Amino acid sequence: MTIGEAIALGVVQGLTEFLPISSSGHLKIVPSLLGWGDPGAGFTAVIQLGTLLAVLIYFRIDISRMVRGVLVGLSSGQPLGNPDAKMAWMIVAATVPIVIAGLLFKDAIETWLRTLYVTATMLILIAIVMGVAEWWHFRRVRRGEPIKSLDQVTWADSLAVGLAQVIALIPGSSRSGVTITGALFRNFDRGTAARFSFLLSLPSIFAAGVYQLYSARHELLATQESITTLLIATVVSGIVGYASIAFLLGYLRTRTMGIFIVYRIVLGVVLLVLLSRGMIQP
Repeated sequence: MTIGEAIALGVVQGLTEFLPISSSGHLKIVPSLLGWGDPGAGFTAVIQLGTLLAVLIYFRIDISRMVRGVLVGLSSGQPLGNPDAKMAWMIVAATVPIVIAGLLFKDAIETWLRTLYVTATMLILIAIVMGVAEWWHFRRVRRGEPIKSLDQVTWADSLAVGLAQVIALIPGSSRSGVTITGALFRNFDRGTAARFSFLLSLPSIFAAGVYQLYSARHELLATQESITTLLIATVVSGIVGYASIAFLLGYLRTRTMGIFIVYRIVLGVVLLVLLSRGMIQP
């Protein structure tokens, strides 16, 4: 991998990790369209650590409150005694499903699920589900039903969104896409859905990145060049990821996910056409 390719993949990762259009899918699509080699599941997971840092910096106030809440709760013998501690433990609980699924289906995730046929199919299928979620949310708002804010999230809400996050293990799904969609079905407002989705990404991205860095260390850290490109891609993804968070939170305050739904469907159809004509390899 050249430095130019590393920068490009870092930009792709930073843009697509938080926008509901699938980072793992785009990290497979872009190299295929440009004739580059597949960066691999290990590289894809590790450069997510850059976007993890972006979340840590952007939500540093929320995170520090949750950490203090957990410490106070544990020291007082009431681990769920304050809202910040409760939120932290709900995020931990919501992460358990994707950790279990990731370990159980590790081989499939790193092999046959990484084909462009799967990516294209999931881009379209999840776009349809996102559209249904937007319609569902619109109906509830129009009926005047109460919409949940972040401090109204329940254990059932966090578990439902955590289960939705499992789908993100399939390339083309989008972790932010499926979690925001799951939150809309639980009657979150769009801004709260995105905020909870970003906070929920912390443990899963950290676990996947560290695990892949360890398990694929001989390949990822084989030479000085591979270390350099990995670091460059990770740093770039963090910088671009921070801007993506700010953009999406502001965007969803007043707009739907419609533009992302259309983009996913168009991209998925284009990929299927290119694959069917043998213009790109799966």
